[in-house]
Amino acid sequence: MSTAPLLVELFTEELPPKALETLGRVFAQELVAALSRHQLVVGDASATRAYATPRRLAVHVPAVRARAEDRAESKKLMPAKVAYTGDQPTDALRKRLEKEGVAADTAQLERRIEGGAEFVYLHRTLAGLSLADGLQSAITDALAKLPIPKVMGYQLADGETTVHFVRPAHGLVALHGADIVPVSVLGLTSGRLTHGHRFQGNRDIALAHADEYETRLESEGCVIADFQRRRSDIRTQLDAEAARLGASLGPEESVIPLLDEVTALVERPTVYVGEFEPEFLAVPQECLILTMRQNQKYFPLFESTGTRAGKLSHRFLIVSNMRLADPRNIVEGNQRVVRPRLADARFFFETDKKVRLESRVSKLESIVYHNKLGSQFQRIERLEKLAGKIAHTLGLDATLAERAAWLVKADLTSSMVGEFPELQGIMGRYYALADGEPAEVADAIEDHYRPRYAGDALPAGTIACVVALADKLDSLAGLFGIGQQPTGDRDPFGLRRAALGVIRLLGEKSIAAPLNEMIDAAFSGFHGVAGFGDARSDLTLFIFDRMRGYFIDQGFSVHEVDAVLCLLPGRVDLVRKRLDAVRSFNQLPQAASLAAANKRIGNILRQAGDAVPAEFNSDRFVLAEESALGLAFTELQPEIERDFANTEYTAGLKKLAGLRSLVDAYFDKVMVMDPDLALRANRIAFLGKLHASMNRIADLSRLAA
Repeated sequence: MSTAPLLVELFTEELPPKALETLGRVFAQELVAALSRHQLVVGDASATRAYATPRRLAVHVPAVRARAEDRAESKKLMPAKVAYTGDQPTDALRKRLEKEGVAADTAQLERRIEGGAEFVYLHRTLAGLSLADGLQSAITDALAKLPIPKVMGYQLADGETTVHFVRPAHGLVALHGADIVPVSVLGLTSGRLTHGHRFQGNRDIALAHADEYETRLESEGCVIADFQRRRSDIRTQLDAEAARLGASLGPEESVIPLLDEVTALVERPTVYVGEFEPEFLAVPQECLILTMRQNQKYFPLFESTGTRAGKLSHRFLIVSNMRLADPRNIVEGNQRVVRPRLADARFFFETDKKVRLESRVSKLESIVYHNKLGSQFQRIERLEKLAGKIAHTLGLDATLAERAAWLVKADLTSSMVGEFPELQGIMGRYYALADGEPAEVADAIEDHYRPRYAGDALPAGTIACVVALADKLDSLAGLFGIGQQPTGDRDPFGLRRAALGVIRLLGEKSIAAPLNEMIDAAFSGFHGVAGFGDARSDLTLFIFDRMRGYFIDQGFSVHEVDAVLCLLPGRVDLVRKRLDAVRSFNQLPQAASLAAANKRIGNILRQAGDAVPAEFNSDRFVLAEESALGLAFTELQPEIERDFANTEYTAGLKKLAGLRSLVDAYFDKVMVMDPDLALRANRIAFLGKLHASMNRIADLSRLAA
C-alpha cells in the first residue's frame, strides 16, 4: 500500500491572536487522531508538524496511506436458536445479514458456544478506507472540535449559503505527496494553491508536493509558518536589539504574554527600534508601559543595570510584519501613533493630581461593590474599622492602618484607572505621595491587592499587610455571608485566591493574629445587612481546606498536614512550625507506637463520652505500670507545656516520645475499663490528660492512618 506525506492547510482571514497557537495545535492533534483511528497514519505520529500564522492553520503528517489496509472482522450476530430452524436460516438471520450488507448465500458464518449458549458469528474482510474518505471525515471532525472563542457566520460566493467558523476561510490545500486529495469543507474544495505574505512575496504559490510547504512558503511567500520558530526568531531579534542598545526587556513574566501575542500577529517578523520624547518619562512608568504593551503591542526597553532592569527608557521595540531595507516609514508611523497615547496618559496623570485622594472617597458612593453588600464607600468604612482592629491586635499604628484603608479604593474614581483598570492601586500610591500622605499609607494602597495570583509577591510593609488582610477577609466574609461561596470549578469572585492570600500573609509574613478573631471582626462589619447570614464556620473550614492544599504543595505529607489542621489552630503563622515538629516526631522510632496508642486512647475517651473526669488521683493507681507512666508524665507535663507555650514544639514532642515504652507497658498490663467504677474513672481521667498533652499541636493518631 503506497504511503506519502500529507499536507492540509486552511487559509483564512486574520485569526484571533490570543487563540492562534491553541487553534493550530488542536487542529493538528485532532486531524492526526482521526486519521490514526482510520488506520491511515504510518509510523510515529509525533513527527507531525503543526503550523499556525495569522492567516492559516496547517498540518504536515510524514507518512500517510492512500488507502487503509483491509482488515478481518468477526462480529457476533444473534443466538443460534434465533438464527436457525434446524439447519435452515430464519428470516431474522436473513434480515440481519441484509442489514450488514452481506448476501445470505455468501456469508461466512460460524456457530460458537459461549457460556452454555450457542451464537452465530459473521466473518468478513472489510476494505480499507480511502484517504479521500478518511480525510474528509477527519478534517470535518477536527474543525468541529476546535476551541473557537467565538464563531461567526458568513455567506459564500453564491450569496445564499451561510457557513460558520472562527473567521471566513478562503482556501483549502490537501496534498498527498504530489496528488490532490479531493475533500471539501466550509464551502471550499481542496487544491494545491497556497498564498504568501499579504504585502511581500508571491501572492499565489502552487505546491507541487506536500513536503515543499514550509520551505516554499518562506522562500517565495515570505512567511514563517511554524509558530514556535517564528516566536523564537522574534525573541532572538528582540534580545539582539536590546543588547545593542544596552537595555533590557524587563521581567520575563511580562515579556512572554506579549511575545506570544505578537507572534500570532505577524508572518514575517522584523524588529525595529522606536522612541518617544524623554519628557514623557515624567509620567509614572507603569502608565507608559501599559499603554505601549496593551494598546500598541510594543516592547518597552529599560535601562539595564547588570542583570536587572532599571528605569524605563524612551526607546521601545516594534515587531513589524514587514522586512524593509529602509524602515523609516514604519518606525516614524509607529512613533506618530504612540505619541498621542502617551500624551493622553500624561493628561490623565496631571489632571488626576489636581484632586486629592481624600476628596475622591465620597465619590465611591456611586460605585457598586455588590448589589447585596452596598457601595465601595460602605466597603471602605468596613475596611477602616477592620484594619484598625488588626493593627491594634498586632501592636501596630492603628491610625496609619485606618488612614490607608480609608484611601485604598479612592483611585477607582480617577481618569487614569478609568482608562486602565489594571493600574488600580498603583496610581493610588502615586497620588497619595503627591498629596503628602505617609509612605506607609501610599505603599499600602498599591500593595493591598497582593498577592494577586499564585506565586505573586506579598506586600512588603506591615501596614500594607494589615490592609491586604482586611481587604481579603472583608471579601470572604461578605460573599460567604450572602451565600456566594465557590462551587465546583466556579469561583467568579476569586475567593479561593483571597483565602490563599490570607494564608500566605499570615504564614509567610509571620503575622501573629488569631484567625478566628479576624474572621469574627470581618463578619461584625456586616451587622444589619439585609439577608446576611452567619457563615463563620463555613468560611473557617474553607480557609483551612485551602491551607491543606497549600502545605501539601510545600512538601508536607497528607497525614502530617491533616494531623495539624484537624485541630483548626488559631495561629496560622505557627502552622509550619507545628508541621516541622510533627515531621521530626514522625521520623523517631517511637512515633508509630505512640501514634497507635494515641488512637487507642481516643477511642476509649469517645466511648466514655461525657463521663471523663477532669482530674485524676495518682494515689489511686494500683498497678506498677500505671504508677510508672503516671509519675513520668506528671514530672514531664510542666516541661512539655512550657515547650508548647514557647512554641518549642519539636522539643515537647520528643519528650512525649520518651514515654513510649511506659505507654506500651501500660496498655499491656492495665485494663482501663475496669469493673471497679472508681478505678475506671481515675484511669479515664489520666488518659484524658495524657491525650490532651499528646494532641496539643497535632492529632498524632492521624499519623497512624
